[in-house]
Amino acid sequence: MTNSDHITSKQPVSRFLIGLMAVSAGITVANIYYNQPILKEIAADLGSTESQAGMVSMLSQIGYGLGLFFLTPLGDKINKKKLIISLQILLIAALLLVTFTHSIFQLWALSLLISMFSVSVQVIMPMAAGMDSENRGKNVGTIFTGVLIGILAARVFSGSIAEWLGWRYVYLISAGAVALATVMLQIKLPNVPTRFSGSYPQLLGSALQQIKRFPLLREVSLVGILQFGLFCSFWTTLTFYLSGEPFNFSSNIIGLFGLVAIAGALLAPVFGKRADKGGSKKVRFIALGLIVVSILLMISLPTSIPALVLAVFLLDMGAQAIQVTNVAMIYTLDESSHSRINTIYMTSFFTGGALGTLIGIYCWKYGGWLGVNLQMLLFALVISVLLLKEKRKRLANIEVVEIAKA
Repeated sequence: MTNSDHITSKQPVSRFLIGLMAVSAGITVANIYYNQPILKEIAADLGSTESQAGMVSMLSQIGYGLGLFFLTPLGDKINKKKLIISLQILLIAALLLVTFTHSIFQLWALSLLISMFSVSVQVIMPMAAGMDSENRGKNVGTIFTGVLIGILAARVFSGSIAEWLGWRYVYLISAGAVALATVMLQIKLPNVPTRFSGSYPQLLGSALQQIKRFPLLREVSLVGILQFGLFCSFWTTLTFYLSGEPFNFSSNIIGLFGLVAIAGALLAPVFGKRADKGGSKKVRFIALGLIVVSILLMISLPTSIPALVLAVFLLDMGAQAIQVTNVAMIYTLDESSHSRINTIYMTSFFTGGALGTLIGIYCWKYGGWLGVNLQMLLFALVISVLLLKEKRKRLANIEVVEIAKA
């Protein structure tokens, strides 16, 4: 496939290309999460408090949210391939600058930029969704598997590298991996025609209009806010929990918990296939049940490592099932507005992550591990209310249609 090749949503997409997009997405998105298992090392090296180091995680979520809203809508206006490559190059530059960081304030600023430029992932995903409409859920599920594995493997990678070489090498090695992925994307990505011809302000305005346009987008976005807020609250505070009494684990051991979570990520394509067959609503209820069981396990057996391992597996499986199903659902909406629809959902999603991280830090500070788990349980209960409300509304609509037919 040459640089000038064009494809349409009616043509099948090769497994290699989808695989390349998935791997590239995983390598890119990992940069937002490298900091989580090494927050204690960052705090010690830069002379900051745990709360100040924890702000790195929050700013990463905020930066990603800003990039989602202000940069990813451009995928509907300009050549997606050029946008992806440009963002990747800027990401490489920001990663290299981290190696020269000597204050927590500099790291805050660079974390914001790194996460903003990492939104190329959210240009890749709608690009894949629009290339093959018949296998949309499957392809999105495959790429989301790459994203999830990148998120979870980031903890294993950064914990180990920080233990042996120092935390700055995490970002240096990542810059090399992103550079390699960028070269491959430049060679293999097709050029996909865009359909929006308005100005940039009109593009942003059009993105906001999708909220009013699609009730499904509003409902799914609210669920995404709470689900990712819960997820980020857990993974940020887990580092502080496991590094203290009674565990006293090092960063590389803490990072290994990411391996447990990766197992759940491998199920994402299965959930995508289920969503293609119309089973998305049921999947989300089952997934929420897994999350609640996970939280109850951590509350009832707080110092048991086997219980925590099982809880991590169930929590990540549930969170991933909800997310990949949510994404598959929103891509059933207007194909010509995929990037703008994705912008609204993912901006909401990562805003939830930032809020969840901040709330989690304060729950940890004032309530410890139990406080964090109670906050997570509250988020899960609100999600259940939203899903039940949506289900009742759907059943009511079905009754109205049946009455009208009668």
